[in-house]
Amino acid sequence: MAGRISLALVLHNHQPVGNFGWVIEEVFRQAYEPMVGALERHPQVRLGLHYSGPLLEWLESEQPAFLDRLRALTDRGQVELLGGAHYEPVLVALPERDRQGQLAHMRSEMARLFGRQPDGAWLAERVWEPSLPADLARAGYRYTVLDDNHLRGASVAEDAMWGTYTTDDQGRLVTIFGTEKGLRYRIPFRPVAELVDYLRAAADGGGQRLGTMGDDGEKFGAWPGTYEHCWGKGRWVDECFEALIANSRWLTTVTPSEWLDRQPPIGRIYVPTSSYVEMTQWALPAGEATAFDAALAQAEASGSPAMRFLRGGMWRNFQARYREINDLHKQMLRASALVDAMPAGPARDAATEHLYRGQSNDCYWHGLFGGIYLCHMRLATLAELIAAEDIALGDRGATGVADHDLDGVDEVLIGTGGQTVLVDPAEGGGIGSWDLRASRHALASVMRRRPEAYHAQLRRMEQSAAEGRAVEGKTATSIHEQLLAKEGGLSALLAYDEHERRSGLVRVLVDGSPVGDFDRAGWSVEEATDSAVWLRREVDQLTLRKGIVLAGDRSESELGLEVELANAGARQLDAGLEVEWNINLLGGGGNPAAFYRVDGRGSRHDAAGSAPAGAALAFGNDHVGASVSVAAEPPAPAEWYPVETVSNSEAGFERVYQGSCLVFRWPLQLGAGQRATFRLDFTVAQSGDLAASPDQPAGATQRDQRKAGA
Repeated sequence: MAGRISLALVLHNHQPVGNFGWVIEEVFRQAYEPMVGALERHPQVRLGLHYSGPLLEWLESEQPAFLDRLRALTDRGQVELLGGAHYEPVLVALPERDRQGQLAHMRSEMARLFGRQPDGAWLAERVWEPSLPADLARAGYRYTVLDDNHLRGASVAEDAMWGTYTTDDQGRLVTIFGTEKGLRYRIPFRPVAELVDYLRAAADGGGQRLGTMGDDGEKFGAWPGTYEHCWGKGRWVDECFEALIANSRWLTTVTPSEWLDRQPPIGRIYVPTSSYVEMTQWALPAGEATAFDAALAQAEASGSPAMRFLRGGMWRNFQARYREINDLHKQMLRASALVDAMPAGPARDAATEHLYRGQSNDCYWHGLFGGIYLCHMRLATLAELIAAEDIALGDRGATGVADHDLDGVDEVLIGTGGQTVLVDPAEGGGIGSWDLRASRHALASVMRRRPEAYHAQLRRMEQSAAEGRAVEGKTATSIHEQLLAKEGGLSALLAYDEHERRSGLVRVLVDGSPVGDFDRAGWSVEEATDSAVWLRREVDQLTLRKGIVLAGDRSESELGLEVELANAGARQLDAGLEVEWNINLLGGGGNPAAFYRVDGRGSRHDAAGSAPAGAALAFGNDHVGASVSVAAEPPAPAEWYPVETVSNSEAGFERVYQGSCLVFRWPLQLGAGQRATFRLDFTVAQSGDLAASPDQPAGATQRDQRKAGA
């Protein structure tokens, strides 16, 4: 009997909360619309499509006719639409109530838009933990799509991945479709004939084998170099669909639910915590990621059976690798608890919508794509959480001494109706977040510059180019293997910070070098109220007290920082006092809306600059609607410079603006037994109040900025 096989294609399409509209429009023209056009031209080809909630919102607003075309494809049974968690969060990162809420929200939206609820759930970044079967089944989902990496972790043999498996938790069952790596790396990167031969070799006599390929829809035209390959002269997609139809006697395309209804699973498996291989590598510290990649490549090249047992890190490790991701995650949990405590009604519904949008996964990790390093998306995600918290709090301030970041040491949360500030006494007594409630802007969200595993690739690439050698690396069979750079000489920008990019960090300098560790060590809390905190640290015979005091209302807020030094030594201290402030006003790329002003004269926010002692200093962003004036007492000169990282993305290595570091310095001559006090007073004016526009997404001010702000 001639061999037969079925093919289940599932394409996942997603755009992050906070992405620029022009970016989404570009991807729509390059990938989303052409794929639907190809399906319309080839009605015999059946597959599954997934569109995340943020993308569905954009399509409904900007391309409603496209949804009509999708509806027609589903009505004739050619396309099955998958659901999942609506705003594409990593489900395991959420409280149980929000897992169910996000899953239910997607099912109701799919019913509204397409007249039917989905059977299948796409998992963001295929992040899996063993509790998920119960979560998915409770929400009404029958199946999900995982990778061959997941199946290997469940001890599925290489030749036993051509089908489905059941798994369960707490008496709830779901079926797993495993996307096979050989298909994933051939579609669409290898010749169509090679794909057909690969499927023919996997076919069996009884037609009981299924090949599943689930991957990003953006790789069909939106990834670098793929548009011409897929839709231009290469015609890969149309050629592929034509080949599938031509070989339909032994090769059948099916939707996942079709296969589920007619073919029993191969067996039962229990999948350990995992994701796709690259994600498990990215979750490791930089040095370990490099070692893991080398071990994996060596095992693969030699055909070693050990490759099946190599495991990287788990997704939650991103919260350990990046303080900023952990802070974002814990702020999300804080907002979720506040929203959950609200009484039912329109206010709670609005807060829940902002919360769910703020759970979109993209800024809760970092790998090939920008993730937490993408400034505009990070600020948009934080804006949604600030909005949810703002609605839940009403006129109250967010306050409390507690272990807010779950590191085993208490932090101090102080707030008013206009701003919320989180102070971490254990790490230099610095301000980790400074959130403006009216403009919903996270003013202190600046990324630390730290080593990344791909920085070594960048150095090798530039060294090879300098020596006239070809860039090392394999022929790209996926976006993960491409080596590109948006500009030359990026390795010269690689610099790493020894401390977290917090604000209100204090240093005492003698001959230009820090005395003590005031900017990174622990401070004790002397006093904390709802709107103020006083901290203390002693090093040898020098005592510092630092006070952070909030005042003002929603339209005009005030933050005062006071530093008092006491010299208990027998000799005069000749030194300098330095205070570091890290601020983010979306000034990257020369954004004209973001500025510094010295005595009324403006300059770019992403360039270096200075102000003499006594000058009128201000900074802000007109699109955000926030302007901050700062006064030093005694008067002090100020300097600032941009904080830039070098990150990898689907378009290659690039410099990414993370914020601006503003530093004030005072000369310090403190006699034996003397004290001195220094102050910085920040006055924040917010020109608009987004709480007055409840239907406007919290991050709209960020998304509407010009390309220069990216």
